[in-house]
Amino acid sequence: MNDTSSGLPQLGQWNDMADVQRLQEKQLPQTVAWATRSPFYRERLNAGALPTTAADLAGLPLTTKQDLRENYPYGMLGVPQERVATYHESSGTAGQPTPSFYTEEDWADLAERFARKWIGMSERDIFLVRTPYALMLTGHLAHAAGRLRGATIVPGDNRSLAMPYARVIRVLHDLGVTLTWSVATECLLWAAAADAAGYRPDADFPALRALFTGGEPLTEARRKRISRIWGVPLIEEYGSTETGSLAGECPHGRLHLWADRALFEVYDPQTGAVRVEGEGQLVVTPLYREAMPLLRYNLEDNVSVSYRDCGCGWGLPTIQVLGRAAFGYQVGTAKINQHRLEELVFSLPDAYGVLFWRAKATPAQLRIEIEVPDEHREAARAELAALVRTAFGVDSDVVGLSPGGLVPLSVLTSMSDVVKPRSLFGPDEDWDKALLYY
Repeated sequence: MNDTSSGLPQLGQWNDMADVQRLQEKQLPQTVAWATRSPFYRERLNAGALPTTAADLAGLPLTTKQDLRENYPYGMLGVPQERVATYHESSGTAGQPTPSFYTEEDWADLAERFARKWIGMSERDIFLVRTPYALMLTGHLAHAAGRLRGATIVPGDNRSLAMPYARVIRVLHDLGVTLTWSVATECLLWAAAADAAGYRPDADFPALRALFTGGEPLTEARRKRISRIWGVPLIEEYGSTETGSLAGECPHGRLHLWADRALFEVYDPQTGAVRVEGEGQLVVTPLYREAMPLLRYNLEDNVSVSYRDCGCGWGLPTIQVLGRAAFGYQVGTAKINQHRLEELVFSLPDAYGVLFWRAKATPAQLRIEIEVPDEHREAARAELAALVRTAFGVDSDVVGLSPGGLVPLSVLTSMSDVVKPRSLFGPDEDWDKALLYY
């Protein structure tokens, strides 16, 4: 499964964005034709000539998450059910989940995009997939990309009773896992669980080559801290259940949009203006999506897109995913946002051992809680309060909690009972375990 025989564009097959735009324009008529097969786009596109260029496409209204919800379950489907390989739904963190369908051919595109990791993936790798499988795309996507490159997959899942953190650490260590896929917070939890098991993350997992991460905003300070803890690069990517991977990190640490596989626009919800770069909400038209084509789909993610050259030579635009960085809460005269606050927390000296934190912002007060060992507690509290005062101009109530105050030790060390249905027990067995299944 190592070769990429899909016939889709591959990295290195173009010299600059002009070449990429020619690839886009060549594929776009096919994408639009696929879209006309779905009930939703058949109705939207029946008023006139079908768009054949990016300029034509810009005349169509944006497709919204609400459009997907209102056309649940089959209104966006553009192929017969017999051709659908998988069905997925988004996590629903921003409201009612949105549906997604993919054919086998769509999956070739999905897996190839995820597999574009600069550090490489091969049959020599043991790849721990530690994101949800279930209805979400993320676990299945990494699994498929790993198999495409011949890697051995460890389907670790997430939020599963069958895979507690103690078991994750055992698998990471005993199998010699080389690559992982998770949200960045998982990497911090693994570090704490490894410590609880008597391991040093940077010394006792010598096979580990890289940590793949996505799915949550990540500041540079936290990224560097995680890399130092584990002694390997943290490689980020960006995407969604509705689209799959949309951007991946190059060796220079910048996220590049996969513009050979999709058209991208930046929408300003305040003015309604749409541009090819700048700050706003990301709008995407996947070019090789047949089961459920999306034309000008607004992901509603706040991003910054740039076409400035990058030293990697990929010739693709770059994206910074702002997440909630553009938003915040008022405390006195200052607006506090998570992105800046996280930068401050993870700029504390590594020796303080601060991995977990939370904060609550009210108009009158900013309260921050950090887990920190006793011997560093006062220094960490004072230093973080000073950093906040300098950055935001407000005083804060920084509370130092003992390790386990935010993430209980039992979460990191316990092994949950996972049982199959059973009703008859012997005299020396705990028959209350029958109820654990239900």
